[in-house]
Amino acid sequence: MADKEKKVCDSSSSHDQSNQEEDLMALFGSDSGWVEARTHCDHLDILSSDLTHIPTPDTPCNRCHHPVENWLCLSCKDVLCSRFINKHMLDHYQQQHHCLALSYSDLSVWCFSCDAYLDAQVMPPLRPVYETAYILKFGEAPPFRTIECLQLGDGSSSGN
Repeated sequence: MADKEKKVCDSSSSHDQSNQEEDLMALFGSDSGWVEARTHCDHLDILSSDLTHIPTPDTPCNRCHHPVENWLCLSCKDVLCSRFINKHMLDHYQQQHHCLALSYSDLSVWCFSCDAYLDAQVMPPLRPVYETAYILKFGEAPPFRTIECLQLGDGSSSGN
């Protein structure tokens, strides 16, 4: 009888732990498609030398003139549409090997070579273009994340 009770208790505690893990995953965005942006990229050497002077976020695709879902190439400053429109930025990467781009939709930075988003707010070489694009899009400087918020995003706990 004690063995059966122990199995039920073990099963119950593993079920509770599983529910807690699911709750944490939902809280941190895994159910919503949220991904953790990288804080390191080996391809930053291809950035344009002047990313404080960029086309405005309402610039249409330079190839098809589509007005939305456009990306800024961070090497040559060409504005091209996303893979969800006519794939001109993806074509540009494949032809020119310019792997870093900023989305004018949500101001995220993507590295095609790393196949990952980059955290432009914490990577010093990307910060100027992020700030400039934010000001152009919203008319004010971007809010800055606190150290505590950055540590939580890195999986670190404050006080360590």
